[in-house]
Amino acid sequence: PERSAADRLAEFTGGAERGTSRLGAITRSAAKLSRGDESDIVTTRRWLSQAGIRGRNAAEVYSAGRTIGLVFGALLGFLLVLFFHKAEALPAEMVVTVTQRLRGLSWYLGGTLAGASAGYYGPQVYIANAIAKRKERLIVAFPDALDLLVSAVEAGLALDAGFRRVADEMEIASPELASELQLVNLEVMAGVQRVDALRHLEERVGLDDVTSLVNVLIQAERFGSSVARALRVHSGHIRVKRMQRAETKAAQVSPKLTVVMIVFILPTLLIVLLGPAAVRMKNILIPAAQEQGVAP
Repeated sequence: PERSAADRLAEFTGGAERGTSRLGAITRSAAKLSRGDESDIVTTRRWLSQAGIRGRNAAEVYSAGRTIGLVFGALLGFLLVLFFHKAEALPAEMVVTVTQRLRGLSWYLGGTLAGASAGYYGPQVYIANAIAKRKERLIVAFPDALDLLVSAVEAGLALDAGFRRVADEMEIASPELASELQLVNLEVMAGVQRVDALRHLEERVGLDDVTSLVNVLIQAERFGSSVARALRVHSGHIRVKRMQRAETKAAQVSPKLTVVMIVFILPTLLIVLLGPAAVRMKNILIPAAQEQGVAP
């Protein structure tokens, strides 16, 4: 009765699983210090899934990383200030001595707080950057995948078979989008309702275009309308949005080039055009001024 499942598993694995369980216990202990209530944990898991991190203990590892980063960041900040801070000679006056001591204490306190903040918010910034880059990659491939889905459904395939075919076709062009569509098929095959599987796709991706697609498919299935026609209309809307994004980026080129020209190109152009004239004026005006006695 005293032997647990972990003990029996350690006998089969030669104790390797015991070390993993100890590491997991340390991770969970560190994660308890920074994670919030259950709603915060669910939000963190959804946030990590949008970055492509879907491990079973991803939220715990993330929370533990923030806690460990807080401690080591504070220690590193304190050591850096201690290394770079130059001690000044203390004068004889007591008031000035106390002032300088308070100044040195403020340096140590500021370095410690800065290191702790960097260690605590560093993982959050990294995950936010990963989510932004992943969304950019998904939004580039999504219109093409939707066009393929429209063609597959109009050719006579069911919606699940269309998702599977689009996932196979998009494996090379966009592996991340293909894996998301494959997860939808796997969830449906495992017994999850199609509506719930589509909602899970919306939560994992976090794109407005995918959200609108999920809403269109759910409404078409709920009201019994034609899925192929709904996908065709929605595909045209997505293509218009892609063209609008391209036009927006094209319109932003001129202001960006103007700033670059003013900062980098215009000073060089002025030097090239006015430099020889300035040298020539110097060679002509200074000797003439010396002849007239105006310049030494």
